[in-house]
Amino acid sequence: MQLVKASRDALLKPLQVVSGIVERRQTLPILANILVRKDGDRVTFTATDLEIQIQTAAEIGAGKDSAAATVSARKLVDILRALPEADVQLSLAAKKLTVQSGRSRFNLQTLPAEEFPTVTQAEFTADFVLPAATLKYLLSMVHFAMAAQDIRYYLNGMLLVVDGSLVRAVATDGHRLALCEVQKDGAATSKIEAIVPRKTILELARLLPDTDEPVRVQMAGNQVKFVFGSIELISKLVEGKFPDYVKVIPTGNTRIFQVSREELMAALQRAAILTTDKFKGVRCVLAAGSLKITSTNADQEDAQEELEIDYNGDGLDIGFNVTYLLDVLSNLKNEQVKFALGDALGSALLTMPDSDKFKYVVMPMRI
Repeated sequence: MQLVKASRDALLKPLQVVSGIVERRQTLPILANILVRKDGDRVTFTATDLEIQIQTAAEIGAGKDSAAATVSARKLVDILRALPEADVQLSLAAKKLTVQSGRSRFNLQTLPAEEFPTVTQAEFTADFVLPAATLKYLLSMVHFAMAAQDIRYYLNGMLLVVDGSLVRAVATDGHRLALCEVQKDGAATSKIEAIVPRKTILELARLLPDTDEPVRVQMAGNQVKFVFGSIELISKLVEGKFPDYVKVIPTGNTRIFQVSREELMAALQRAAILTTDKFKGVRCVLAAGSLKITSTNADQEDAQEELEIDYNGDGLDIGFNVTYLLDVLSNLKNEQVKFALGDALGSALLTMPDSDKFKYVVMPMRI
């Protein structure tokens, strides 16, 4: 039975959308597969890792009948990438999926579609809409501060807060914290808080377009669903209580100055060359009119950078993990960045001079 007849790119595009969540190593063999379901002209592609499910559809079906099968995601995508741009046919016979293009032919093993473990959708209690570009911006401003494999599992994700017309994203790994807010049309009836897993956030950041296309976000107690274009992404939420991020943000820092983002980033990148992989510390010495950045390593090598700034307050000698500073500076796009420092043991607050919608808190390190 013929499933699909389309150009290579028309077939590859939906496959690349869903295959991003498929892990190379799986506890269940079928989780390495993509579910391909054909209903007339419409073909849906589904992938899941039991925590996240992504589904998309394309009008590339051949014939009016219906059929379904699962096939290795990696093999099918790799084959299509390797083929030249031409028409491709997918057909199903005797538990094999045949990929044919020109004189190239591949027979892939399939597993039954009825064995594919699709995610059961919860009964959603919250529902709001954001432009895709706005949500993508929100995620990009804080995603780098998420923990990766912390035993405090509630840090391995991003807190999404909907309060009235405000949508806030917060991420922390215990050493730094990023917070960003945007406004949406219409107000939520009640305050919503949910921790979205790290993998879901990274997939969303990859898939969301830079357009004003609406993204519908639906939430339940243990699940979130994002729908935009032909893509539907369902994810489990992380259970647990996120830290009280409001208490983390310093309010009494008196050493305040602005500095060119690009100049500071370049100076930190140069100073970072002489740090070690295990110890990424740099010293920042603040004085009237200048910010001096120094680094040393075990080979007794050292680097020194000095930036001219508009500052007339008290001096300060404080250390930071240079990676934490570079992460935020590379994500911001504005010309200037504003620093508010307290003492050598207190956390620093980085903001944008013309907006209070973004805050970045970074803990100092002893050098």
